[in-house]
Amino acid sequence: MADQGSGGSRLPLALPPASQSCSSGGGGSSAGNPGHPPPPRNLQGLLQMAITAGSQEPDPPPEPMSEERRQWLQEAMSAAFRGQREEVEQMKNCLQVLTRPAAPLAGEADLAADQQEREGALELLADLCENMDNAADFCQLSGMHLLVGRYLEAGPAGLRWRAAQLIGTCSQNVAAIQEQVLGLGALRKLLRLLDRDSSDLVRVKALFAISCLVREQEAGLLQFLRLDGFSVLMRAMQQQVQKLKVKSAFLLQNLLVGHPEHKGTLCSMGMVQQLVALIRTEHSPFHEHVLGALCSLVTDFPQGVRECRQPELGLEELLRHRVQLLQQHEEYQEELEFCEKLLQTCFSSPTDDSMDR
Repeated sequence: MADQGSGGSRLPLALPPASQSCSSGGGGSSAGNPGHPPPPRNLQGLLQMAITAGSQEPDPPPEPMSEERRQWLQEAMSAAFRGQREEVEQMKNCLQVLTRPAAPLAGEADLAADQQEREGALELLADLCENMDNAADFCQLSGMHLLVGRYLEAGPAGLRWRAAQLIGTCSQNVAAIQEQVLGLGALRKLLRLLDRDSSDLVRVKALFAISCLVREQEAGLLQFLRLDGFSVLMRAMQQQVQKLKVKSAFLLQNLLVGHPEHKGTLCSMGMVQQLVALIRTEHSPFHEHVLGALCSLVTDFPQGVRECRQPELGLEELLRHRVQLLQQHEEYQEELEFCEKLLQTCFSSPTDDSMDR
């Protein structure tokens, strides 16, 4: 992101040199030293600088900090805090744009300009909220309430997909934000968008946000199950949008690997039969992820193996034919390995009894 601050908030270009006796031990630095790290622009950068410094080999005990070095450190800390405050102000300005009521009698040109401004605000917020501190501040400013309540399922597609993307960006790997988003009922709305929205881009971004809320998040996964999320995921895999199909299959595979306790639920839903039906469609790179999901479903799970062996599925013949096809193409190596693993797991054991021992 481009620097939004003014020239007056910039840090000194380099740390002033230590005293002569200290620099003789290799710990000194000068403004002309090309190896000196750039000064931090925010709190996260300041923390990283401290971690890096602490991980280096210790120098001989330094002399007391000089006044010049003390002043540089104070300026660095001040600039880092100032940068954080400036980004919070930017978020507040964006939220002012987003909370502004729509003009009831505006003309077409005014409505287009208003939408463009709102889209710009959402994009800037998504950029700022890549920083976890900013994401937390955004939620404290009630930004998430605004997204879920006003933008996620209403207005033009350009606003809907940007709102879904921002929810996902804020929620990635941050349990407190995930819990707030789940508490606002966002997952139900995101699943509706994935299942029914007329815009392919909205559906792709909704899937991104869903993934951020259910992977490595037990409460999110339980809510996903209650809302029949696996059925929604399967329907997404059956669409014609390649990106949506691939990402849906990848999420399914990830959930099966991370949460094998739900394999029985998926088998009872007919997931094996539906995955095999997808493999029978015209070949595409998407099949690699479908086969990966099927492998995950049958690994250490005899019920899944028995369902794959059902004669009416014709899976063994399908897999052997696919192996012959893929052996001629190096770019499909992973898909080939999944086929061979399925053949080994499902069709090398002579009886069902051997699987249950």
